[in-house]
Amino acid sequence: MTSPYSPNFFIGSIRIGVVESASCINMGNNYPTQFQSNKKHNQGLGNISGDDNDIHETKSMVSDSSFIDMLNQLEDQELPQWLQDVLKRKQTDQREEEQEQEEHHESNL
Repeated sequence: MTSPYSPNFFIGSIRIGVVESASCINMGNNYPTQFQSNKKHNQGLGNISGDDNDIHETKSMVSDSSFIDMLNQLEDQELPQWLQDVLKRKQTDQREEEQEQEEHHESNL
């Protein structure tokens, strides 16, 4: 008979449905480190719940550049020069567009 204070325990069976994200299954002596998980979910319509919903002639659009998602993976690292250049151009383009809109607004007053 085993002692009730034994460090050993026995499991008859384990059924694992899904292992995802930053999950793991460890057996024995382990020291898992630096787990990381990135998840993205794009949805154009959203969620609809309840009774007697009437949805017709719905138009949805998802405009998603996975480019920005890459930035989440570069936590402590410096961005590559090509990426810094792209971001700088994007900021410049946005400023110019805002200035044009402002000038157009002022000319219509």
